[in-house]
Amino acid sequence: MTVYVAQYIAIVFILYLLWKVFLDYKRGLMDWRGFVSWGLIFAVFILIAVFPVRVSYEIKDILGLGRGLDALFVVSIGLIFLLMFDMYLRIDQTEREITELTRKIAIELEEINERLKKLDEKD
Repeated sequence: MTVYVAQYIAIVFILYLLWKVFLDYKRGLMDWRGFVSWGLIFAVFILIAVFPVRVSYEIKDILGLGRGLDALFVVSIGLIFLLMFDMYLRIDQTEREITELTRKIAIELEEINERLKKLDEKD
């Protein structure tokens, strides 16, 4: 088995990203779901970096594609779409929460203004 410099670079980079995810989780910047998700994704990336040919051929055989590299590209594109869809759902939820909070604040501000007008009228 021939090991290339690119594999070493990829492994070091992925280990750095794993360490960063761990620190973010430890600091409370990431929830456990994100920690586990990113941990699994980076674990798969390490497997691909250590055994690129074997992994690509296994994926190729499972998907029935012609070449191993094609299989890696198909899986990568699929993962990217899943991540984009998850981000879309999170952004949509955040926008809904912001809209709801804005409505509540507007209603409370109107109530406060009405109370202040009533107090001004009493004086």
